[in-house]
Amino acid sequence: MERRDFLNISSLALGTMLLPTFGRAIAAEELLKPVALQFKKMLADTAMTAATQAGASYCDVRVGRYLNQFITTRDLNVENVTNTESAGVGVRVISGGAYGFAATNDMTPDGVAAAARQAVAIAKANAKLQTEPVILAPLKGVGEVSWATPYTKDWRAVPIKEKAELLIAANKAGMEGGASFMQSLLFQVNQQKYFASTDGSYIDQDVHRLWMPFFATAVDQKTNKFRSRQGLSAPVGMGYEYLDARPEHKIKAAGGVTTLYTKSYDLIEDARAAGKQAKAKLTAKSVEPGKYDLVLSPEHLWLTIHESVGHPTELDRVLGYEANYAGTSFATLDKWQSKKFKYGSDLVNILADKTTPGSLGAVGYDDEGVKCKNWDIIKDGILVNYQATRDQAHIIGEKESHGCSYADNWANVQFQRMPNVSLKAGAKKLTPDEMIKDVKKGIYIVGDGSFSIDQQRYNFQFGGQLFYEIKNGKIGQQLEDVAYQSNTQEFWNACVGICDERDWRMGGSFFDGKGQPPQVSIVSHGASTTRFNGINVINTARKIG
Repeated sequence: MERRDFLNISSLALGTMLLPTFGRAIAAEELLKPVALQFKKMLADTAMTAATQAGASYCDVRVGRYLNQFITTRDLNVENVTNTESAGVGVRVISGGAYGFAATNDMTPDGVAAAARQAVAIAKANAKLQTEPVILAPLKGVGEVSWATPYTKDWRAVPIKEKAELLIAANKAGMEGGASFMQSLLFQVNQQKYFASTDGSYIDQDVHRLWMPFFATAVDQKTNKFRSRQGLSAPVGMGYEYLDARPEHKIKAAGGVTTLYTKSYDLIEDARAAGKQAKAKLTAKSVEPGKYDLVLSPEHLWLTIHESVGHPTELDRVLGYEANYAGTSFATLDKWQSKKFKYGSDLVNILADKTTPGSLGAVGYDDEGVKCKNWDIIKDGILVNYQATRDQAHIIGEKESHGCSYADNWANVQFQRMPNVSLKAGAKKLTPDEMIKDVKKGIYIVGDGSFSIDQQRYNFQFGGQLFYEIKNGKIGQQLEDVAYQSNTQEFWNACVGICDERDWRMGGSFFDGKGQPPQVSIVSHGASTTRFNGINVINTARKIG
């Protein structure tokens, strides 16, 4: 994340990306007040009855209550604390073979019935223009079930004072380490989602997520040159216990460069290291352009997976139905149908998954009531599948949905969104240090940075947070101004080594945009440290020509 991107999150998020999710401001105590299950069921039944009577052949209802807390600090000061609630009902129907959708924040029987009738009217209008009917993959209703994010510490019950003090302590540690300025934030999300459908499902879910990004900036007072280092925490689908750092949940990166984290996160330790490393960037050697063997940490590789595998295997992009934010896809149906398209080397196995504990995408059921699962996208380097929802499954010969439908709010219609898409760990025992031993000329990259990729998700360029020279099997001096360029197929076919499951961990995105009107989704991507040979590296500080 570049400085401009980070500042966009802190200063513009509430005004742009997060408004549909954040809703009205409320007192912190209101976050813990529940909505009665029977009330939600009554609203759902009312909407489904009204839709059916109006002519719907299918109806699903999402009763949502979305709670958020956002805290931002700068240096030793608290800048903002916001608690918000957004609640309402979204109704999706099929009538005449076409979709219709309507939503309301009038959570009364009359209000939801009116929304249901409006959805049917919209579907009937759409049917006049639609050339082919919507075909939903079969789905048996599950009756009344519930699912909740596993957690041991509810963020809503932790005093704001305690959280603010933790963020300020991290800022202080970063400045003691060498940062001139520090900014730290804490995003906390609770989605209370109730889904019901005429298939016979009544699904109640309680979803919790956290993210605590920070930004350390070091300034050379003589030259006014500045460098920065972003926090290495992963956004997670778990409770506040993620910030209760425990030594057994830490893992050392290659060469002891920095301490990384698995099941919990030491915010203060990472901030202190960031201050030191941001300062060291001011005097780091500028990279010499050329071909290098790259050793990429999971904290970096997740973003490359997201952009070069996650987006291009979204079936709506493949079909050309979706092009907003990320374009379409080079991974067209003919490549999948050939059953021999080499997306990557034989070592590359990519799994789509919505069940991994602690991941952002982990839920029990998606927003179409489909039980979540995992499936192969790339197997032994070959493209074998995509990401499909109920209305897309028949296009690729699937008998059931993959369970990757999502709406970011009750007021928005659900559609295909990326599940967790992860690189499987290597089968052979291999640590990052062992991987580096036979690298003659390479670069070790930690953390995600700026990137650029074309509208077919093919040609790309990626930066990072920390760069270290690898020379004759050893990690050496810190480097700066590093970015690598490749294309998706060339890059993944250059994969020659993947560390084993001991090194596997997740990164992810808390604000993945898609669609028009835009929606924001959340997704994790797991990987172990991975090696790619002969990748072109450029110097981002040098002018071309």
